[in-house]
Amino acid sequence: MNPTDKFSGKAEVYSKARPSYPNEYIDYLLSVKFLNKASRVADIGSGTGILTRQLLERGISVIAVEPNDDMRTIAEKHLQQFEHFTSINGSAEETTLPDKSVDLVIAAQALHWFDQEKFKLECNRIMKQDAKVALVWNSRDFSSPLIKENAEIFKKYCPNFYGFSGGMGEGEEVFHQIFENGEFEFKRFPNDLVMDFEGFLGRNLSASYSLKESDDQYQHFVEAITILFEKYSHDGKIVMPNFTRSYLGKV
Repeated sequence: MNPTDKFSGKAEVYSKARPSYPNEYIDYLLSVKFLNKASRVADIGSGTGILTRQLLERGISVIAVEPNDDMRTIAEKHLQQFEHFTSINGSAEETTLPDKSVDLVIAAQALHWFDQEKFKLECNRIMKQDAKVALVWNSRDFSSPLIKENAEIFKKYCPNFYGFSGGMGEGEEVFHQIFENGEFEFKRFPNDLVMDFEGFLGRNLSASYSLKESDDQYQHFVEAITILFEKYSHDGKIVMPNFTRSYLGKV
């Protein structure tokens, strides 16, 4: 399946269930880039606009580049009130943006879907001189028994599961290949997620590799997620240990 199509039919649940990024991360991003209201940020693979919204709320102009029609439509619906929001039907490899036009490229929860060499070339084309690329993920904390058991459920029921975030962990060589001379600044920010059952189920169903209602094992998958929630929840809430990991540098 084309990576662009993996989230088709999941845009609504993705928009509702996927977590935002901690304020500390946004503060860091703005401080190290000295962004202001004149700056232009390209959010590549922007999805339903979760990070796009957080930047817009800080007064930053954001060009959201998203190839999936369902995801892009949700973002346009929810963010149309922001004056400095632009939505583009484009990809990481072909954004359609003008040469040397953006102050920062950011990819949130998305790099593992890109042709990374073509993405680098496109970044160098659209970025102004000395601009940087920010890569960011919300990542589950595998020291947690809850997270380990959650992964086992995906392994059992979801044939397309190869690890959270496309299996792209902190130690991957890919980051040294993406960034110029293999140099980048790495930061981690705590971002534990507190959810009710609907949110926890939605978080699981929003994954690209998760089953859909039409799949044979869907009900068994949902039952397993329900049992997991009941095991670890207290007073109707569950805490999913999570952190935000950030990579920033030139490409």
